[in-house]
Amino acid sequence: MKEETKRMLKRHFSATHIAYMALFTALAFVVTFLEFPIFPAADFLKLDFANVFFMIEGFIFGPVEAIVSIGIKELLCLTKSATAGVGEVANFLMSLSYIILPSVLYRFKKGKWWVTLSLVAACLLQIGVSLLVNRYINFPLYGTLFGFDGGEYFAQLWPFVIYFNLIKSVAVSLIVFLIYKPLSRLIKATAEKLAKKPAREKNSK
Repeated sequence: MKEETKRMLKRHFSATHIAYMALFTALAFVVTFLEFPIFPAADFLKLDFANVFFMIEGFIFGPVEAIVSIGIKELLCLTKSATAGVGEVANFLMSLSYIILPSVLYRFKKGKWWVTLSLVAACLLQIGVSLLVNRYINFPLYGTLFGFDGGEYFAQLWPFVIYFNLIKSVAVSLIVFLIYKPLSRLIKATAEKLAKKPAREKNSK
C-alpha cells in the first residue's frame, strides 16, 4: 500500500509536473485580474479565462494535477477576496465540474471527436452545477453577509446565471480546442527533455 502511494505521488508530483502546475496556476491567477462583467443587471458575474489553463493542464497531465492547481489558485484568490471566501468556494466547485469529465475521459479516449464531445458535456455540467452553487451557496451566503433575501434575488437573476455560464464555458472550450494540440506538443517535448537531463547527469557521474 505504501509503495503504491509512493508511486502515485511520484507520478503526479514529479519535479516536472510540479513546475508546470506552478506555471498553470500562476497564469490562471493572473488572468483573474482581467475579469469583467458582461451583464449590467448581474455585474457580480465576471468573465475570466482561468479555466483555459486548468483544462489544458488536465488534458496533458491528468485531473489530479488540474484539481490541485484549481485549489491553489482559489487559495491565492482569498488574498484579494471581497466575499469572505464564498466566491472562491463557488469558483472551485464550478471549475472542478468543468474540467473533471474531459480530463478523465482523455486518459482513455483521444481524438478531436472525443475532445469535442467531452467539452460539450463540460459546458453542460458547468451550467448545471452553477445553478446549484448559486442557489444553495452563493446567493444564501451573500444574502447573510450583505443583508438581503438570497432566495428572492436568485429567483430574479437565475437566467443570467445560465447565460453567463453558457458564454463562459463555450468561450473557454473554443480557446482550449484551438490551442491545446500545439501547446501540448511543446510541453510534452520540454517535459521529456527535463526528464532525460537528470538521467544523463546521473550516468555521467
